[in-house]
Parts: sequence; structure tokens; C-alpha cells
Amino acid sequence: MMRRMAAHQKRSIWSWALYDWANSAFATTVMAGFFPLFFKQYWSADVPATESTFWLGVANSGASLIIVLLAPLLGAVADCGGSRKRFLGGFLIIGVAATATLFFIGQGAWELAALWYVVAAVGFAGTLVFYDALLVTVVGEERFDRVSALGFAVGYLGGGLLFALNVLMTLQPELFGLPDTATAVRVSFLTVALWWGLFSIPLFLWVHEGRPAHPVRPGAAVADGFHRLARTFREIRQLRATFLFLLAYWFYIDGVDTIIRMAVDYGLALGLPSEGLITALLITQFVGFPAALLFGYLGERIGPKTGIYIALAVYTGVVVWAGRMETITEFYLLAVVIGLVQGGIQSLSRSLYARLVPAERSAEFFGFFNIMGKFAAIFGPFLVGWTSAVSGEPRLSLLVLIVLFALGAFFLARVDVAAGSRAARGYRWSGAPPAA
Repeated sequence: MMRRMAAHQKRSIWSWALYDWANSAFATTVMAGFFPLFFKQYWSADVPATESTFWLGVANSGASLIIVLLAPLLGAVADCGGSRKRFLGGFLIIGVAATATLFFIGQGAWELAALWYVVAAVGFAGTLVFYDALLVTVVGEERFDRVSALGFAVGYLGGGLLFALNVLMTLQPELFGLPDTATAVRVSFLTVALWWGLFSIPLFLWVHEGRPAHPVRPGAAVADGFHRLARTFREIRQLRATFLFLLAYWFYIDGVDTIIRMAVDYGLALGLPSEGLITALLITQFVGFPAALLFGYLGERIGPKTGIYIALAVYTGVVVWAGRMETITEFYLLAVVIGLVQGGIQSLSRSLYARLVPAERSAEFFGFFNIMGKFAAIFGPFLVGWTSAVSGEPRLSLLVLIVLFALGAFFLARVDVAAGSRAARGYRWSGAPPAA
């Protein structure tokens, strides 16, 4: 009996992790890779480069804004229990269908391409709300970190493998019976939709969420979700270190996310070859995973706050270097450097925040953390696109991110981690937190 239970849980764990393998194809091939490339070179080929950069920024910001507005509602429904897989499936269908639709959009129809990209991005982000919530049904609290890391690792690998195949398709389309590179990119959108949908199936078959002990009607859950969001925000403001860190995180993660989403568009605006830009993204994907593990070790040795400072310094150097970049070789080197810190700053931010939240309220506080991360993704892409359009000089667009990194470092410097951790541990919800 115990052996059967252990086998069942192992199957459930791997089925849950495989969804990260599935959805990372969209994040890598579509969001970071081929969509910005194809948007500029195919769908908006007749639009000035600075203008297409602006509209790409608007599309990314618009998708993030929609998720920010939906997040409290989605979180409330997820907390109802018993319907997480159903809602995940709904957003999955939206995301997969919209991604596949990109294959059918003709050259020059950049408005349609932007619209369907926003729909696909909303579907992608919507599934993550319910996917994250399912973790508590897969394993007990003592194994959250390990299983969550498994999903992270599997996602890097899965997204990287399909992206490598898609890159090969575009570099040598004749090997796949395709007439040209443009067709190969369009077919890549179909492969992402197929990959995403196919590898999601195990989650629906073998991850069981159970029935809630006290079912809540969806209407009541929605109202309670907004109430809890407001209450958590009030409580965060009473925990000074927690509030300051979230403010810092909001600024610097905006810059990080903008680089991820806009790097290919920036390289195209400088006239760099598209094949080289895609190869650079592939380099970042495979450098990122071991580097994230290294940063975890670094955080244990010198502290997560210092590790974040190191990453911010590297990102600032990357932006300055990018403003003077001339060759694709330099872009390759930048891809390696970004890969070294991209996963690290994200993982250290999460581990530092975990020190600053009350353990018994960690789910609500991390829900707010995730909302802040999504909210941050609104302004950076728009700021880069607007700067490029107004100045007419693409090289100036990324330099504005230095301001975001500087503001993030400024507020992070005011976070007393030790005092904040003591305040979080001693917080009493009926009164004010103890003095730090």
C-alpha cells in the first residue's frame, strides 16, 4: 500500500512539473524569441523600426496590465479549491489557440498579430495562477522547495529543447521540407501550441486537487479575493522591510523583464542579423539554469541581498555595453552575461522575500509578490518603446533601464533583512508589528 502511494505521488509530482516543460515553450520560443523578431521583420516590415518597437512595447505592457487586473479575481477562484484544473484548462485553451492563430496571420497585418499575441500572453499568465496553486495538492509543505525547483529545472530544459529545434528549422528550413525561413517561423508557432497542449495532458490526468473542506461560491470567493488583497496590502505597509523590498523589487524586476522581452527587437533595430539574435537567446537559456544554481550557493555564502546587488551591477553594465554595441559577437557575449544573472536575481529575490513574510500568511504575501512582478512588466516595455519612438534612436531606449535598476538598488539598500525577519516572525494580526 505505501509503495503504491509513493508511486502515485511521484507520478503526480512529475505530471505537475511537466506543465512547466509545456508552457516554457511559449515563454522561450514566442515571447522572448520569434514573436518580436517576426513582428518587426514580417508583420510590420513597412513600419519604421522605432514605431514597431513602440507597438511591441504596448502589446507586452497591455498583456501584463490585463493580468494585473485579473490577478485578484483569479487568485480568489484558485483559493476556492476544487476548480483549479478547470480554470487552468480554460486559460490553456485560450493560450494554445491564440498561439496557433499566429501561424495564419498574413504579412503586414501587425495589428492582428499584436492582438493575438496579447490574447496568448494572457492565457499563458492565467494558467500560472492555477498551476502554482496546485503545488499544495501535489506534496506536503516540507517538499515545496524541492518540487518547485524541479518544475523550474524541467521548464528550462523543455523550453530550451523546443527552442533549439525551432532555431534549426529557421536556419535550415529545407531539412524540414519547408520553403523558406518565414514559413519555418510560422510553423514554429504551431509547434509551440502542440507542445504546450500535449505536455499539459499529464497534469489533467494525474494531478488530483481534492475537494475543499468548506466550499465557497465563486461570487463570494471573488469578493473575498479583493478584500484579502486590500487587507494584505495594509499589513505589508506595517512591515517596513517587507514594504521597502517590494518597492525595490518592483523597480529592478521591471528592468530585468524588459530586457528579456525587448532584447531581440533592440538587436534588430541596430541592424544585427536575426539568426544571430535567436542563437544568442538559445545561449542565454542554457547558461541560465546552472547559473541560477550557482547564485543560490552564492546567496547562502554572502547573503541574498548582496547577490542581488551583484546582479544589478551586472545588468547596469549590460545596458551601458548594449548602448555601444556594434557586432553580433558582442551580442553573444551579452547573452552569456545575462544568462549568468537572469535566473539568479529571480531566485534570490524570492528567497529574500521569504525571510520577510510571516510564515502563517506566506501564501497571501507571495500572491502579492507575484502581482507586483506582473505589474512591473507594464512600464518597462512601454518606456523602452516610447523612448525609441520619441528620440528616433534605438540605442537610447535601453539606457532608460538604468534608472529602474538604480531605484531598485536605492530602496533595497534601506531593507534591514535581519530586523525585517524579526518583525515578520513576531507580527500579531490584531495589533501592530513589534518594533524592529
